Amino acid sequence: MTARVLVVDDVAPNLKLLEARLTAEYFDVTTATSGAEALLACGRDDCDVVLLDVMMPGMNGFEVCRRLKKDPATAHIPVVMVTALDQPSDRFKGLDAGADDFLTKPIDEVALIARVRSLARLKMVLDELRTRASTSVSLGMPDPLVHALAEDGLGGHLLLVEDRASSADQIKFVLRDKYTVDVEPDPQEALVQAISGRCDLFIVSLGLHGFDALRLCSQIRSLERSRQLPILCLAELEDRPRVLRALDIGVNDFLTRPIDANELTARIRTQLRRKRYADKLRDNVQASIELAVVDPLTGLNNRRYFETHLSALVGQAADRGRPLSLMVLDIDHFKEVNDTYGHEAGDRVLRGFAERVRRVIRVPDLVCRLGGEEFVIVMPDTHLDVATKIAERVRAEVERERFVVAEDGSRIAVTVSIGLAERGHDGEPEGLFRRADRALYRAKSSGRNRVSAEAA
Repeated sequence: MTARVLVVDDVAPNLKLLEARLTAEYFDVTTATSGAEALLACGRDDCDVVLLDVMMPGMNGFEVCRRLKKDPATAHIPVVMVTALDQPSDRFKGLDAGADDFLTKPIDEVALIARVRSLARLKMVLDELRTRASTSVSLGMPDPLVHALAEDGLGGHLLLVEDRASSADQIKFVLRDKYTVDVEPDPQEALVQAISGRCDLFIVSLGLHGFDALRLCSQIRSLERSRQLPILCLAELEDRPRVLRALDIGVNDFLTRPIDANELTARIRTQLRRKRYADKLRDNVQASIELAVVDPLTGLNNRRYFETHLSALVGQAADRGRPLSLMVLDIDHFKEVNDTYGHEAGDRVLRGFAERVRRVIRVPDLVCRLGGEEFVIVMPDTHLDVATKIAERVRAEVERERFVVAEDGSRIAVTVSIGLAERGHDGEPEGLFRRADRALYRAKSSGRNRVSAEAA
């Protein structure tokens, strides 16, 4: 895949070299010669990945990275620090500033391309989630960026897949005060735990005896329940080809032995911050979807959901030659409730009504609020005679006990009128709804608090 890469370096030959390498791999490359230029380019959303030199005059790379990660508009952009510094303390300083990775000069071209592609894939997913979440924010949902910037990447449940006891004990000791770490030497059992959803991050040793650790990583990525889990691989110095392959199949990060405790913690924090940010975005997207199809007062599906799904349910019933009945419900004299006791009392009645209906309908039945005091229930695999019994059960449950309408426990009697129809031979959802609505009109005009049905 291609991506827009911003290369930041104050040394022209370094810029030209990286630009040539990336352009040869069909990346769209732009350059900047100072931290200030880099911040402006990122603020314009001109890049998908930043390759950032550390040693620059004025504002160094660490400070540029720190500012990018603190700004809600740029915090999601992956940053790779590029430097001649090669001490673990230098890598820790970059990662602690928020960098996603750290490449040491002279740069390994294959490793560079693998890392940029991996981060570009991540950025593409986050961009899609951010776009959807921005819509939910406009609808009044909380902004996930606020939580993302406050996230410290600490706490959580890690699963270490390692069959060398000494290595496992060392890692558990290093992380003991920050994370809960379980050790699993059996790769197949580790996969079972991945599916269970109890883990926040996987640490996988590439040196497992008698098993290809990359196979485990690919299985984690291929399963729906675990494909979003971050994976951090532990590798030996000679494992370079397998590390590159790991990045290619979706492993998020790697660490070379001997393991530096600070760098291990920093890389885990980076992965967990990123995961929790993505999780917040997904939660917002899901919440916005629910907001679009759920009535906020009663928690039932709304008219939009009903109109979308009625055609599908009627079509399925017709294809299978199965019955389907529709129930339209209208709370009797509801306007008088609002006029006499106030709209807050009316809301209490609507919520109570929805709860009672839920209690007596069957699991497959779809209940929606059409608007105001009007509701509808779709009953798959249900003939009109059975639907009539269910409707009578609903009517009796509503009438059985008075509804609370005030904080002091005041109660009023409420009843409901119900119209029923069964799917006809024409298979038209509009015709089905019209017949049920006519039946409802007859129920109301003949005295209310009753069930009326119209045959096909």
